[in-house]
Amino acid sequence: MRTWGRVTDENGNKKWVEVSSDDNGDFSYGWLTTLIQTLKLGLGESPFYVQYGIPAQQSIVTQIYPDYYVNMTQQQFAGFFASLSIARVGGAVSPTYDIQAVFLNGVTFRGEIAV
Repeated sequence: MRTWGRVTDENGNKKWVEVSSDDNGDFSYGWLTTLIQTLKLGLGESPFYVQYGIPAQQSIVTQIYPDYYVNMTQQQFAGFFASLSIARVGGAVSPTYDIQAVFLNGVTFRGEIAV
């Protein structure tokens, strides 16, 4: 299985990189990449998966955080992790969420994602 994630290099250029299963078939990092890309997608922006994405742009205009959609995304991806927690970061200028994930193999991840 594989997915694509966008990264920024040291020069500030954005490029897409492939994230695929390892030799043992573990796709943990792929699910994390897909989760982050889903949080960065606009609602209904994906031509393949209409249920992916959150209305982050509309929330900036209306000044209402997209917590409901982030909660739905957390529930959608929770089965791919041993533990998954997504919480809003208070005081951030743009909608930013703290992701805490424990993969099924025991590896942990924590990071803030601006949507």
